[in-house]
Amino acid sequence: MNDCCSVGTGVAVVDTIAAPRAPGKIRTVALVGPPNSGKSTLFNRLTGLRQKVANYPGVTVEQHFGKLSGIGRSDLVLIDLPGIYSLDSYSEDARVAVDVLHGAMPGTPAPDAILLVLDSLHLRRQLMLAAPVLALGLPTLVLLNMSDLMETRGGEADTLALAKELGVPVAKISATRGTGLDSITHFLDSKSQPPQASPTTRLELPVMGNARSYRQWATGISTRTKYKAPLSSEWTRKLDGILLHRIWGPLFFLVVVIAVFQVVFTIGQPLSDGFGTILNAGGDKIGGFLGNGWVESLLIDGIWKGVASVLVFLPQILLLFLFIGVLEDSGYLARAALISDRAMRSIGLNGKAFIPLLSAYACAVPAIMATRTIENKRDRFATILVAPFMTCSARLPIYLLMIAAFVPNKHILGGFFGLQAAVMLSLYVLGFLAAFGTAWLLKSSILRTASAPFILELPQYRLPTVRSLSLRVTERGKVFLKQAGTIILCVTVAIWVFSHVPFHTDLPQSLIGRLGHAIEPIIRPLGFNWKIGIGLLSSVVAREVIVGTLGTLYGADPATQSLGLQAALRHDLTLAGAMALVVFFAFAMQCTSTLAIVKRETNSWKWPAIQFTYMSVLAYVAAFATNQIILLFIR
Repeated sequence: MNDCCSVGTGVAVVDTIAAPRAPGKIRTVALVGPPNSGKSTLFNRLTGLRQKVANYPGVTVEQHFGKLSGIGRSDLVLIDLPGIYSLDSYSEDARVAVDVLHGAMPGTPAPDAILLVLDSLHLRRQLMLAAPVLALGLPTLVLLNMSDLMETRGGEADTLALAKELGVPVAKISATRGTGLDSITHFLDSKSQPPQASPTTRLELPVMGNARSYRQWATGISTRTKYKAPLSSEWTRKLDGILLHRIWGPLFFLVVVIAVFQVVFTIGQPLSDGFGTILNAGGDKIGGFLGNGWVESLLIDGIWKGVASVLVFLPQILLLFLFIGVLEDSGYLARAALISDRAMRSIGLNGKAFIPLLSAYACAVPAIMATRTIENKRDRFATILVAPFMTCSARLPIYLLMIAAFVPNKHILGGFFGLQAAVMLSLYVLGFLAAFGTAWLLKSSILRTASAPFILELPQYRLPTVRSLSLRVTERGKVFLKQAGTIILCVTVAIWVFSHVPFHTDLPQSLIGRLGHAIEPIIRPLGFNWKIGIGLLSSVVAREVIVGTLGTLYGADPATQSLGLQAALRHDLTLAGAMALVVFFAFAMQCTSTLAIVKRETNSWKWPAIQFTYMSVLAYVAAFATNQIILLFIR
């Protein structure tokens, strides 16, 4: 190949000689690329694994493994590295990528080859990552992803000219459509065979650490290869003019959120009711075969009613995640992150915190791990400490249960919005405000730091695919069912056993009843009875466990055994107590998994201890105030 021409200053000439490789020496391949380059989509396509695909940086924060069975090379392992813009970043995800690429990650084999994925729609900027990756000297294939969209919109990229400049093969692909992937097979096959005589390639790469020479090198290559960037479509510009508007953007986001919650209740509630009828009928039928006795009581009153009381909310939870998936895959949530940057800065955080906080609506554990994209340690710790305030899916069962039992399904705002959906939305807002308030408190005191810029590559608008949405909903369903089949099942069995020991005693005199009555004086000011107290203790394991616990306790109580769980709660609780309970769960740190991940990410028990204490005290005070205020108004 010809030598590359000099570009500006700060450029180093690197001689690379392709050393002969023994047949089959390549065993591990690293998948590298900037955020939003479609890297995770390609990973799923090549391996067949059902990994979540995101439209913004910060979701893939750890390397993921999979065999290349999607292209018939199941003998090779593909490592999906975090999305990064450079190898010089100080963020946690960049450190993971650098350590893996240099073979310094414990337990992870050093890669023998690299697949470098670049977004062809923004190739001029994304080429900046090519320089440090090529400097590693590993066999590399550059993949220009989304090439179909680039060409449709009038863009052009000469792969032969680009390959000549970079000194490595370049191919156009579409990870979404699965086109052009044969180039990956050819590349891997050729690198697994003994090469013929290989020439020396002289590459001029910018000096690492010099951002300006990053930029000049990438611009020079783009110019010499006559890369033509695609034009943004007219409707994309018009949509961004509305969705990113300082006033209309936030208002549109609010309308979308309200509509999602309304649909969850208007469509999801009947689905949940129907599913609950099926579960109850199944329990009655099984109980009829078992007859009366302790076996029937354990299986039906203990296990079946406990687990079914949680499973009944599966349709509404899946419906919520379906809508979140539509918003995410369409490219809209990345715009929401950009809009939120203005609000984030008012409390001392920046837009990078939006991604972890948004993912906390699914679960706080991956959300806390996603904070690794935040370079500043104090910003990262502040985001970790407030993430559990966001309403995760584990809180949904208790919210849905209490709202359905105590809040009438009245229409407000001219029939557009239901009262149940309004209460649900207010709980989400409550957690959001608690997170913002706590972040402001932290960032104005012990975690004060200077603000950092927020850089986000906006993805293209696109129609979500049925395959992507179905995989997303299926995965969420599996996670929910796994919880119901393991943690909730174990807890409900334990609750049933302790509610029948000593034998031949009534429920209040059992071990669980005595424990509940012992803690009842502490929670009585909140409007809770002893059964709710037991539910609160069990929910420390996982928030949604409380619903299974209550289902088992009320099923074991002769006074409420014949009633459904909603009716049983109305028998024991007041409206004030029910609303105080959901407010308590909006603030409380009821999840040992979250505490464990906070300890791991902060490398100290100090922060999770502070977090648990602060959130518990706030939850108690807020629940007490809610109970007293509602009682004052309804007297």
